[in-house]
Amino acid sequence: MANHKHTLKAHKQNLVRRARNRALRTRLRGALKSLRSSIDQGDVTGARSAFSGTVSLIDRMSAKGIIHDNTAARYKSRLARRLAAAAE
Repeated sequence: MANHKHTLKAHKQNLVRRARNRALRTRLRGALKSLRSSIDQGDVTGARSAFSGTVSLIDRMSAKGIIHDNTAARYKSRLARRLAAAAE
């Protein structure tokens, strides 16, 4: 365990940040999973309404550094293609 005050504080900060990042990443994964499942079930209108919220969430996670910018772009692109294919 840490021996200095500043290392103890840094350790506590790391624990808090890790917990927050895990919660945010879990929330993102859940939103992606629910959107993909609604597209696969053929609920195009529900998927369209959920798409904008999911894209907003992806952008927020990218801005916070939870996911990489290119990963966010890839997620959005693939979701948009799946939604467009399901709408046809």
